[in-house]
Amino acid sequence: MRRLPVYFLVDVSESMVGQPIEQVQDGMRTIIQSLRVDPYALETVWVSIIAFAGKARCLVPLTELYKFYPPVFPIGGGTSLARGLEMLMDDIDRNVQKTTREIKGDWKPIIFIFTDGNPTDDCTAAFRRWNEKYRSHCNLVAVSIGDNVNVLTLAQITDEILLLKETDTESFSKFFKWVTASIANTSVSVAEQDGDGLKLAPTAGINLDKVDAEEIRREGRGKETGAHQADDNYVVIHGRCCNTKSHYLVKYVRAELLNRRLPEGAKYGILDAYPIDGESYEQLSSGESAQINSSLLRGTSSCPCCGNELSVVTCGNCGRLMCAAFEVSNKCPWCGEEGTLSSGGGSFDLGRGLG
Repeated sequence: MRRLPVYFLVDVSESMVGQPIEQVQDGMRTIIQSLRVDPYALETVWVSIIAFAGKARCLVPLTELYKFYPPVFPIGGGTSLARGLEMLMDDIDRNVQKTTREIKGDWKPIIFIFTDGNPTDDCTAAFRRWNEKYRSHCNLVAVSIGDNVNVLTLAQITDEILLLKETDTESFSKFFKWVTASIANTSVSVAEQDGDGLKLAPTAGINLDKVDAEEIRREGRGKETGAHQADDNYVVIHGRCCNTKSHYLVKYVRAELLNRRLPEGAKYGILDAYPIDGESYEQLSSGESAQINSSLLRGTSSCPCCGNELSVVTCGNCGRLMCAAFEVSNKCPWCGEEGTLSSGGGSFDLGRGLG
């Protein structure tokens, strides 16, 4: 039986924390549930999910549709598109059957890349390998979640680039139905021996814009992102709860992307704080970080793990982020130093993730 391999290469960097990653996770459940009632898809489709942040991890290997169970998506630090793409290519080499004189191999793999930001690593070598050995043998669709992605970067590896500008629940729901329909259309095509090209569903009624990749490359719109550059759209800070020692991320968004005004001098406003799995975060993080001055950030929130009044407090001993409550002694979960909450006065530098 010739298979139709479908890969989802999903950005799980810090900027995806909160609603974006939850909507992707819900969307994956919708895709699988819908495809399971499609006889053509059930016969041909095999699915794999690869997550990438500062490092890449295969969350689900290539699996027959009826056996596939959507995973819980972790969060990591950084946006290493190169590592995600390298893992994808290695998996294609190992698990996608090539056509030989004796047998017909699998149909052209379909790959969907979901990302909301720009790579924080150097993609040159990975892009060269993809374009030389895989691009003509695969159908790659790159989807920008929001319109903050540098499309010039994506245009180096595919002509199929789509912008999902609105990221509300309804827009995500329609988008994932479109993904489902595109996979289903292609599965019908290959099952009926009508070629192995990608059959994308119509985008009518969906807030999904097609990018002219050829024009983007010709005009060179946007700038290439260099290695180890932080994503300028978000600032995400890694903290720990002083009571439970659990990990969380505090997410700030660039002022232009917020629906509220910020005081003069502030560049980022707080969105919220989110609990995360600390072990997975460390495993998927590159270990690289950047610095940002506190004067550019506005807002704080309560701790998402214990409810303490403040989630953005720096330990005076180790400088790491923690939560704290007023008028009580707080113990730093990073270094164990104890003390009461006080104002340091003035601005200071904070460690931030790259992506």
